[in-house]
Amino acid sequence: MTDLKEQRFDRRSVPADATEGTWNGPDGWQFRKLDWLQDVRQQEARGSVLFMTGRADFYEKYLETFHDFHARGWNVTSVDWRGQGGSGRCGPHPHVGHIDDFATWVGDLEALFGAWRASHPGPHIVVGHSMGGHIVLRAMTEQRIRPDAAILSAPMLAPAGGGMPEWAAQLAAKIMCMIGRGARRAWKPIENPLEPYVPRQALLTHDADRYADEFFWFRERPYVRLGPASWRWVERAYSSTRQLRHRNRLMQMDLPVLVLATSTDELVDHPTIERAVHLIPRAELKLYGAEAAHEIFREVDQVRNDALASCFSFLDRVTPKT
Repeated sequence: MTDLKEQRFDRRSVPADATEGTWNGPDGWQFRKLDWLQDVRQQEARGSVLFMTGRADFYEKYLETFHDFHARGWNVTSVDWRGQGGSGRCGPHPHVGHIDDFATWVGDLEALFGAWRASHPGPHIVVGHSMGGHIVLRAMTEQRIRPDAAILSAPMLAPAGGGMPEWAAQLAAKIMCMIGRGARRAWKPIENPLEPYVPRQALLTHDADRYADEFFWFRERPYVRLGPASWRWVERAYSSTRQLRHRNRLMQMDLPVLVLATSTDELVDHPTIERAVHLIPRAELKLYGAEAAHEIFREVDQVRNDALASCFSFLDRVTPKT
């Protein structure tokens, strides 16, 4: 096994042995995909990981984490969500994150998971960050996908409150949709989207260099950039998170799940995550404090190495190598 501290990975270059391509959904939508497979001439794969990113994300942000899994023998696949990264846009503005309903993403994941599982060796692990964690968990509780295990990083089970009750925030978003503003941005973008914005960094990671990687990719591949969410996205997010927190569905979901979270998260509500973990029979929680912000896999070395060690230990226990 490769020591996580053994070598520095070039986060600003797609590995030469990774393949960038496309996957076509059942409705013909073209999704951007990255596959980083093991060299079968050297070793048999430990299994396969499907990594689904968060809102406004793109797979380049997580190349370093893909490397960590790949170095442990896992095949790694990541696909940009419909409407994000290199998978096109669902609204009229290229820098506004828009979706008709989160159910669309759940359906996309169901189809993707089926095709990926049929073509990649097991055990089959799904990793989801933030919004991706929300959609992964929803798909599992609705029995739309059944991986051998899942890892959820800061899953969006409820947006951070911001002082407003959920019902009031959803009502405000619903009104904006009703008056014809559903596809418009729900908050202001930063003034210069190609330069780091320090207050935003504080929400995401303590690691300035890893934070700056995102802006490197904005310059290198401008098409991956996405800004604020639409009012429709906001309204559907509140609806979907409420649906996801169905108590009986969580209690009946018997798959092994590791949840990484931080108590100081300002983007998702961590008490809601803790309550959900207590309801899921085979869920485990790795909780960080002020040392970690929202993007745990992009945090400072001490935090992310600890998180990765927890992931690998979890997978060794619940999907032991045969």
